[in-house]
Amino acid sequence: MTTWVGRTATEIAAAVREQRVTPREVVAEHLARIERLDGRVGAFRTVRAEAALAEADELLSRDLGRLALAGVPVAVKDNLAVRGEARRNGSAATPDTPADEDHVTVARLRAAGAVVVGLTNVPELCVFGTTEGVHGTARNPWDLSRTAGGSSGGSAAAVAAGMTPIALGNDGMGSLRIPAANCGLVALKPGHGVVPAGIGHGDWFGMSENGPLATTVEDTRLMFSVLADTEQPPPAEPVTRTIAVSVRSPLAGVRVTRPYTTAARQAAALLSEAGHRVRPANPPYPVWLSTTSLAHWTAGTAVDAEDLDPRRLARRTRVHTAVGRRFVTGVRTGVRREQLRARLAPFFAEHDVLLTPALARRSPASVAWHERGWLRNILANTAYSPMTPPWNLTGWPAMAVPFGTLPSGAPCAVQLVGRPGSEAALLDVAGQLEVLNPWRRTAWLD
Repeated sequence: MTTWVGRTATEIAAAVREQRVTPREVVAEHLARIERLDGRVGAFRTVRAEAALAEADELLSRDLGRLALAGVPVAVKDNLAVRGEARRNGSAATPDTPADEDHVTVARLRAAGAVVVGLTNVPELCVFGTTEGVHGTARNPWDLSRTAGGSSGGSAAAVAAGMTPIALGNDGMGSLRIPAANCGLVALKPGHGVVPAGIGHGDWFGMSENGPLATTVEDTRLMFSVLADTEQPPPAEPVTRTIAVSVRSPLAGVRVTRPYTTAARQAAALLSEAGHRVRPANPPYPVWLSTTSLAHWTAGTAVDAEDLDPRRLARRTRVHTAVGRRFVTGVRTGVRREQLRARLAPFFAEHDVLLTPALARRSPASVAWHERGWLRNILANTAYSPMTPPWNLTGWPAMAVPFGTLPSGAPCAVQLVGRPGSEAALLDVAGQLEVLNPWRRTAWLD
């Protein structure tokens, strides 16, 4: 019997369009895998089993041949509205009230034929790079003793464990790229304004972007096309690009460990052999980047928490919002972000793509981080994920791409960054890395 678990979204959609399998059969098989594995993985806050099967059946009344994601199961991060479901955002302080309408990105996925099978776990208010809290803990399917990352940790865990072929998440300081790097997935944070945002109260001052998590570059490209409502075909001919490789941490005092620097250098060597112009070059990160990142990170949370009862927030979240309130006025001006763009723009005028390690070290242990102090959380997050925040501050596109393995056997990853409007170029380079250094797509836990 043909199994559809572990198959790509592209393969599933083609089979449904060609009527080699029904949407119900695909969705039912993935729901069975969720039921079997999610007790260990913790990807989902809620699973829409009956609703998803009913929606799969309803697809038969549509023209399947015109649906890019026909019958493809998708997981949605629990800070985006799904019609008929509560949006809890990882917190006990949020209302348990069903949404009247889908978020625009969810609506676009459904219009393309995707079936939402559930909403995935996030840290409270999507603040941290680990995913645990009152609604559940998302673990890395490749190493269940480690966190899946955050804040799109549940979405990444769902895809890495084969519970869905793709998932929707978002990224305000690395929240797509961090869990993707932990879990061996491809993730794309689009540039500002490319995909509708509408995340929380102001998208963390415009830093947060919705984007795809997938096991392959092809699926990432397909899902991004749907989310951006535009075609993103691969180039007809290979394009030679100027690629800078940097293994320096953007944040002063944070060291990048050897497995991640090695991955970046090996990826650079392969791209050089493939004909790209690759050279070592460090972006001119300013010394004030660390304090600016902290100010924006905390201020965004302070705004999101304004209408919530602080007594129902975890202690680390309360402290985070209290710190952030003193920065809100200054952050709103956007002065530091504009200064950062001006400082980095000449670098990207000389280089088409920046290649860096995706993380500085492996993800923290999967423990009750939400019960630990704020400073301990801040230090743990900063120590392992310093590479992502600059590109939210600039609003430029960035990707996480699997590359190699850590000594533990879990996936390693690199990051690709480009100037505004370079999503297609990043997908192209990521696709070449996928061919040059193939990776295992799914962690099989059976």
